[in-house]
Amino acid sequence: MNIKELIEKNQGTIVDVRTTGEYAGGHVAGSKNIPLGEITARIEELKSLASPLILCCASGNRSGQATAFLSNQGIECVNGGSWMDVNYYQSQCLSN
Repeated sequence: MNIKELIEKNQGTIVDVRTTGEYAGGHVAGSKNIPLGEITARIEELKSLASPLILCCASGNRSGQATAFLSNQGIECVNGGSWMDVNYYQSQCLSN
């Protein structure tokens, strides 16, 4: 299932891996902010979230790193890429 379908079906949890400051400057409504540098320390929290995790950041690079790490930990997740793309998909779903 692709990102758009996951969001349309309201499945999973959107996790923004940007810094707290970046997140404060704008983010997907309802997303959780867990910066990339905190992923390993917050692994149990991530495991407790509804899966799959839809990871996003500014460009898709950090969320790609997080996706690779979390997948190796057995956590179902996908790289959503830019938070603005994920936000667009969510806004499209909410407007329908």
